[in-house]
Amino acid sequence: MADDPIDVNAVELATELTIAWLGNPNTRTSSEEVPAFLHKMHETVSSLLGSAPQATDVEAPTEYVPAVSVRKSLASKDHIVSMIDGKPYKTLRRHLATHGLTPEEYRERYGLKPDYPMVAESYSESRRAMAKKIGLGRKPGPRNAAAAPAPRKSRKSEAADAE
Repeated sequence: MADDPIDVNAVELATELTIAWLGNPNTRTSSEEVPAFLHKMHETVSSLLGSAPQATDVEAPTEYVPAVSVRKSLASKDHIVSMIDGKPYKTLRRHLATHGLTPEEYRERYGLKPDYPMVAESYSESRRAMAKKIGLGRKPGPRNAAAAPAPRKSRKSEAADAE
């Protein structure tokens, strides 16, 4: 089957797609993700060409080993340590997006609780304080008369008062 021109073409196309993906400067990936991506590209290209790989070629789902423990991940209030690469981040959402994950998929992959935070506690508190300072979340209501400045008089009314 390796001599089949369609299969060789699928391998070449999958390889070219993987090289282009790795050549993108916005793609951050580890060496473990490259073979999985190549395999997925080969499956996709083969299915598009009409020669889908057989079911025996499909690998079992990969078991992901966290870079740090859950306790270490949340040890500091200033940052959250990623379980993917072990690096600290104030917010995980963008980091997860670079790895093609949503917060739900990240929690599922590492067996985390649904309330596992995606933002560092101190960062969240500073954003909360800033929002309170500018008045976000406050219900609109009548203003205090003492707090409101008195209306300005026009020049004509000032001239009339002076006479």
